Amino acid sequence: MSNTDDNQKIMSIRSAVDFDIVGDNIQDIAEFTIEKYEFRNDSDLPDEIRKEAIAKINSALWQKVEELKLRRREILVSIFNAAEDTLNEVLDKK
Repeated sequence: MSNTDDNQKIMSIRSAVDFDIVGDNIQDIAEFTIEKYEFRNDSDLPDEIRKEAIAKINSALWQKVEELKLRRREILVSIFNAAEDTLNEVLDKK
């Protein structure tokens, strides 16, 4: 099996992540983080700072999502390689 075949099979595996839901969760996390800060400090952030904080938190969390997507791809490659290696071991015994 060629590397291109591997890539096509890996790409055809349905993503287990719904990124609309992830986006909603990221927004919730950003807002919760700010609310927690405000509660702990008994103060409200000015709108300008709140908007900047939300934007930067969202960006940082989406970067983590991108890292997870890359890691998922690496794991899938490993899974396909393990399956192929195992099949070859079985066939070599025959």
